[in-house]
Amino acid sequence: MSSAQRREQLILTGRQLFAERGFDGTSIEEIAARAKVSKPVVYEHFGGKEGLYAVVVDREVRSLLERLTTALTGGHPRELVEQAALALLDYIEQETDGFRVLVRESPIMSAAGNFSSVLNDVAHQVEHILGAEFKARGYDPKLAELYSQALVGMVALAGRWWLEVRKPRKDIVAAHLVNLAWNGLSHLDAKPILMTRGHR
Repeated sequence: MSSAQRREQLILTGRQLFAERGFDGTSIEEIAARAKVSKPVVYEHFGGKEGLYAVVVDREVRSLLERLTTALTGGHPRELVEQAALALLDYIEQETDGFRVLVRESPIMSAAGNFSSVLNDVAHQVEHILGAEFKARGYDPKLAELYSQALVGMVALAGRWWLEVRKPRKDIVAAHLVNLAWNGLSHLDAKPILMTRGHR
Protein backbone atom coordinates (compact mmCIF):
# COMPACT_ATOMS: atom_id res chain seq x y z
CA MET A 1 0.00 0.00 0.00
CA SER A 2 1.39 3.41 -0.96
CA SER A 3 1.73 6.20 1.59
CA ALA A 4 -1.26 8.05 0.03
CA GLN A 5 -3.39 4.88 0.11
CA ARG A 6 -2.42 4.23 3.73
CA ARG A 7 -3.31 7.82 4.65
CA GLU A 8 -6.71 7.46 2.96
CA GLN A 9 -7.31 4.15 4.76
CA LEU A 10 -6.54 5.78 8.12
CA ILE A 11 -8.89 8.72 7.36
CA LEU A 12 -11.75 6.32 6.53
CA THR A 13 -11.02 4.20 9.61
CA GLY A 14 -10.86 7.27 11.83
CA ARG A 15 -14.10 8.62 10.35
CA GLN A 16 -15.87 5.35 11.14
CA LEU A 17 -14.57 5.18 14.73
CA PHE A 18 -15.21 8.87 15.48
CA ALA A 19 -18.77 8.40 14.18
CA GLU A 20 -19.30 5.34 16.40
CA ARG A 21 -17.61 6.52 19.59
CA GLY A 22 -16.88 10.21 19.33
CA PHE A 23 -13.50 11.88 19.74
CA ASP A 24 -13.03 11.09 23.42
CA GLY A 25 -14.21 7.50 23.07
CA THR A 26 -11.72 6.71 20.28
CA SER A 27 -8.08 5.81 20.93
CA ILE A 28 -5.02 5.67 18.69
CA GLU A 29 -4.79 1.96 19.62
CA GLU A 30 -8.28 1.30 18.22
CA ILE A 31 -7.58 3.27 15.05
CA ALA A 32 -4.34 1.35 14.48
CA ALA A 33 -5.93 -2.02 15.28
CA ARG A 34 -8.90 -1.50 12.95
CA ALA A 35 -6.59 -0.29 10.15
CA LYS A 36 -4.22 -3.22 10.87
CA VAL A 37 -1.19 -0.96 11.32
CA SER A 38 1.07 -0.06 14.22
CA LYS A 39 0.45 3.06 16.32
CA PRO A 40 3.59 4.79 14.97
CA VAL A 41 2.08 4.66 11.45
CA VAL A 42 -0.89 6.73 12.65
CA TYR A 43 1.45 9.19 14.38
CA GLU A 44 3.64 9.39 11.27
CA HIS A 45 0.69 10.45 9.07
CA PHE A 46 -1.26 12.69 11.46
CA GLY A 47 0.87 13.42 14.53
CA GLY A 48 -1.84 11.92 16.75
CA LYS A 49 -5.57 11.51 17.21
CA GLU A 50 -6.19 15.28 17.09
CA GLY A 51 -4.53 15.58 13.69
CA LEU A 52 -6.54 12.72 12.22
CA TYR A 53 -9.77 14.10 13.68
CA ALA A 54 -9.07 17.56 12.22
CA VAL A 55 -8.56 16.05 8.73
CA VAL A 56 -11.77 13.98 9.01
CA VAL A 57 -13.86 16.98 10.15
CA ASP A 58 -12.35 19.31 7.56
CA ARG A 59 -13.16 16.85 4.78
CA GLU A 60 -16.77 16.46 5.97
CA VAL A 61 -17.27 20.22 6.29
CA ARG A 62 -16.06 20.75 2.72
CA SER A 63 -18.20 17.88 1.42
CA LEU A 64 -21.39 19.19 3.05
CA LEU A 65 -20.82 22.80 1.97
CA GLU A 66 -20.11 21.67 -1.59
CA ARG A 67 -23.37 19.69 -1.66
CA LEU A 68 -25.36 22.65 -0.35
CA THR A 69 -23.74 25.16 -2.70
CA THR A 70 -24.35 22.84 -5.67
CA ALA A 71 -27.97 22.27 -4.61
CA LEU A 72 -28.87 25.97 -4.39
CA THR A 73 -29.37 26.50 -8.11
CA GLY A 74 -31.74 29.42 -7.82
CA GLY A 75 -35.30 29.93 -8.82
CA HIS A 76 -38.18 30.86 -6.58
CA PRO A 77 -37.24 31.29 -2.86
CA ARG A 78 -39.46 28.31 -1.97
CA GLU A 79 -37.45 26.15 -4.38
CA LEU A 80 -34.25 27.28 -2.66
CA VAL A 81 -35.67 26.21 0.73
CA GLU A 82 -36.59 22.83 -0.81
CA GLN A 83 -33.14 22.43 -2.36
CA ALA A 84 -31.37 23.21 0.93
CA ALA A 85 -33.58 20.84 2.96
CA LEU A 86 -33.13 17.98 0.49
CA ALA A 87 -29.36 18.53 0.20
CA LEU A 88 -28.94 18.27 3.97
CA LEU A 89 -31.17 15.19 4.21
CA ASP A 90 -29.29 13.59 1.28
CA TYR A 91 -26.00 14.17 3.08
CA ILE A 92 -27.39 12.69 6.33
CA GLU A 93 -28.64 9.62 4.45
CA GLN A 94 -25.64 9.03 2.19
CA GLU A 95 -22.82 10.12 4.53
CA THR A 96 -24.20 8.99 7.88
CA ASP A 97 -20.77 8.49 9.48
CA GLY A 98 -19.65 11.93 8.33
CA PHE A 99 -22.79 13.56 9.70
CA ARG A 100 -22.36 11.76 13.04
CA VAL A 101 -18.77 13.01 13.26
CA LEU A 102 -19.88 16.59 12.58
CA VAL A 103 -22.71 16.69 15.10
CA ARG A 104 -20.76 15.14 17.98
CA GLU A 105 -19.25 17.64 20.37
CA SER A 106 -15.48 17.64 20.55
CA PRO A 107 -12.85 19.74 22.31
CA ILE A 108 -10.77 19.73 19.16
CA MET A 109 -11.65 22.23 16.45
CA SER A 110 -10.42 21.83 12.92
CA ALA A 111 -9.48 24.84 10.82
CA ALA A 112 -12.93 24.76 9.21
CA GLY A 113 -14.72 24.31 12.54
CA ASN A 114 -17.56 21.91 13.21
CA PHE A 115 -21.21 21.37 12.35
CA SER A 116 -22.24 24.64 14.03
CA SER A 117 -19.89 26.60 11.79
CA VAL A 118 -21.15 24.72 8.72
CA LEU A 119 -24.72 25.65 9.67
CA ASN A 120 -23.63 29.27 10.10
CA ASP A 121 -22.20 29.24 6.56
CA VAL A 122 -25.47 27.80 5.23
CA ALA A 123 -27.49 30.32 7.26
CA HIS A 124 -25.50 33.18 5.70
CA GLN A 125 -26.44 31.94 2.22
CA VAL A 126 -30.09 31.71 3.28
CA GLU A 127 -29.86 35.17 4.87
CA HIS A 128 -29.08 36.78 1.48
CA ILE A 129 -32.13 35.11 -0.06
CA LEU A 130 -34.40 36.13 2.83
CA GLY A 131 -32.96 39.65 2.98
CA ALA A 132 -34.04 40.35 -0.59
CA GLU A 133 -37.49 38.85 0.04
CA PHE A 134 -37.94 40.81 3.27
CA LYS A 135 -37.01 44.06 1.54
CA ALA A 136 -39.44 43.38 -1.31
CA ARG A 137 -42.26 42.71 1.18
CA GLY A 138 -41.57 45.69 3.42
CA TYR A 139 -40.16 43.69 6.37
CA ASP A 140 -37.02 44.73 8.22
CA PRO A 141 -34.16 43.09 6.23
CA LYS A 142 -31.97 43.18 9.37
CA LEU A 143 -34.15 40.38 10.76
CA ALA A 144 -33.22 38.06 7.86
CA GLU A 145 -30.26 36.78 9.92
CA LEU A 146 -32.54 35.69 12.78
CA TYR A 147 -34.95 33.92 10.40
CA SER A 148 -32.14 32.21 8.47
CA GLN A 149 -30.64 30.82 11.71
CA ALA A 150 -34.09 29.58 12.75
CA LEU A 151 -34.78 27.90 9.39
CA VAL A 152 -31.39 26.19 9.10
CA GLY A 153 -31.51 25.12 12.75
CA MET A 154 -34.96 23.60 12.24
CA VAL A 155 -33.82 21.52 9.26
CA ALA A 156 -30.60 20.42 11.00
CA LEU A 157 -32.33 19.36 14.21
CA ALA A 158 -35.08 17.54 12.31
CA GLY A 159 -32.32 15.87 10.27
CA ARG A 160 -30.65 14.55 13.44
CA TRP A 161 -33.98 13.12 14.59
CA TRP A 162 -34.68 11.59 11.17
CA LEU A 163 -31.25 9.93 11.09
CA GLU A 164 -32.30 7.80 14.06
CA VAL A 165 -35.90 6.98 13.06
CA ARG A 166 -35.68 7.01 9.22
CA LYS A 167 -39.45 7.51 9.00
CA PRO A 168 -41.23 8.95 7.14
CA ARG A 169 -39.38 8.88 3.79
CA LYS A 170 -36.82 11.61 3.12
CA ASP A 171 -38.91 13.43 0.49
CA ILE A 172 -41.89 13.51 2.88
CA VAL A 173 -39.72 14.93 5.68
CA ALA A 174 -38.37 17.57 3.29
CA ALA A 175 -41.90 18.45 2.11
CA HIS A 176 -43.11 18.94 5.70
CA LEU A 177 -40.09 21.01 6.67
CA VAL A 178 -40.63 23.23 3.63
CA ASN A 179 -44.36 23.38 4.41
CA LEU A 180 -43.68 24.71 7.90
CA ALA A 181 -40.92 27.05 6.79
CA TRP A 182 -42.54 28.41 3.65
CA ASN A 183 -46.09 28.78 4.91
CA GLY A 184 -44.72 30.41 8.03
CA LEU A 185 -42.60 32.81 6.00
CA SER A 186 -45.38 33.64 3.57
CA HIS A 187 -47.70 34.74 6.39
CA LEU A 188 -45.30 36.71 8.57
CA ASP A 189 -46.57 39.59 10.66
CA ALA A 190 -44.56 42.71 9.92
CA LYS A 191 -44.27 43.50 13.66
CA PRO A 192 -45.00 40.36 15.69
CA ILE A 193 -45.76 40.56 19.41
CA LEU A 194 -46.13 37.89 22.07
CA MET A 195 -49.79 37.31 22.87
CA THR A 196 -49.01 36.35 26.46
CA ARG A 197 -47.07 39.57 27.10
CA GLY A 198 -49.41 42.08 25.49
CA HIS A 199 -48.03 45.22 23.85
CA ARG A 200 -44.94 45.90 25.98
